[in-house]
Amino acid sequence: MKRSYTIIYDTKASQDLCKLPQNIGKRIFNKIKESKKDVKHFWTRLEGRTDYRIRIGHYRAIADIDNTEKTINITKIGHRSTIYEKI
Repeated sequence: MKRSYTIIYDTKASQDLCKLPQNIGKRIFNKIKESKKDVKHFWTRLEGRTDYRIRIGHYRAIADIDNTEKTINITKIGHRSTIYEKI
């Protein structure tokens, strides 16, 4: 059986998630949780970078993915209009 990935939230990503309305935060949390079963399907590598993004409606989560250790390290969460300015 394929081992699923472990999800780690950086302090900044946790703060970003807590600032969002509860229904949106829950939707993002659930989508990230679902993504650990099939990382290649949900996560897309950012062009010219080593990190990845996942789309959740108008919001994005940015993460570093380690395929050797099977970890998804969430670094930032935010609205699509501002998230890329933060990286």
